[in-house]
Amino acid sequence: MLCLPGILSYTKYMKLRGGVIMHVIGLVTGSLAENCYLIWNNQTLLIIDPGDDPALIKEKITTTQAKPAAILLTHTHCDHIGAVDELRDYYHIPLYVSPLEAGWLQDPVLNLSLQFLGRPLTVKDAEYEFTLDNYTFDDLSFKVVPTPGHSSGSLSFVFENFVIAGDSLFNGSIGRTDLVTGNFEQLIHSIQTQLFTLGDDFIVYPGHGDQTTIGKEKKTNPFFN
Repeated sequence: MLCLPGILSYTKYMKLRGGVIMHVIGLVTGSLAENCYLIWNNQTLLIIDPGDDPALIKEKITTTQAKPAAILLTHTHCDHIGAVDELRDYYHIPLYVSPLEAGWLQDPVLNLSLQFLGRPLTVKDAEYEFTLDNYTFDDLSFKVVPTPGHSSGSLSFVFENFVIAGDSLFNGSIGRTDLVTGNFEQLIHSIQTQLFTLGDDFIVYPGHGDQTTIGKEKKTNPFFN
C-alpha cells in the first residue's frame, strides 16, 4: 500500500552523554513511499535517504532552524536517492555512500530507476565513501555497520538509542532480496549479527513503513520465528 507524502513520525531523544536533545523526523516521499529521515540537534542536521519531494524536505528543514551538514545513504536504490542532487546543491553539503554502491548512482539499471520509475535517474558522484567506522558531526554521532542482503552495499546507521536500518529490517518483515545483488541468507545474517545484537529497546527506523523496536522484531518477525 502506497502512502501520500507527508510526516511519518516525530520523536525526541535525550542523549545520555552531555544531555543533548536529538530530534528525529520521518518524511514519506515519492510514489514508492520511501522514508527520508532528518536527524538534528539545536545546530546540526543530517539528511538520510532523501528519496523524492525535495520541496517537502526543504520545508521541514526550515522549521528545525538547524544547519544541514551532510546527506547519508543507506543504499542507492532509486527510491532513496531522487532528491539528493537538489538538496546537495541547495545546501552545499556532501553526500556519503557505500563504496560498494558508489557507481550505482549513475547507473539506471543498478539503481533500479528504469525498472521502478520507468525512466533513468542519475545522481552526481558522492563526495565521500563510507568506511565501517564511527562518525561525528558536531554532537551527532553514529556508527556505520554493514547490513547487506537487500543490496550488496546496504548500510545501517546506529545512534545511541535508535538505528536507521534502510531496507534491511521492517516492522514485521525484511527487505526484498530478489533485486540486483540481493541475497536472502546474507540479509538474515546481517540482521542477526548487526541489528539483533542491539538492545531490545532500540527503535528501528526503516526505509518504508512504520517504526518498530529490536525487541519486537526478535519476538514477532515471521522471518525469525
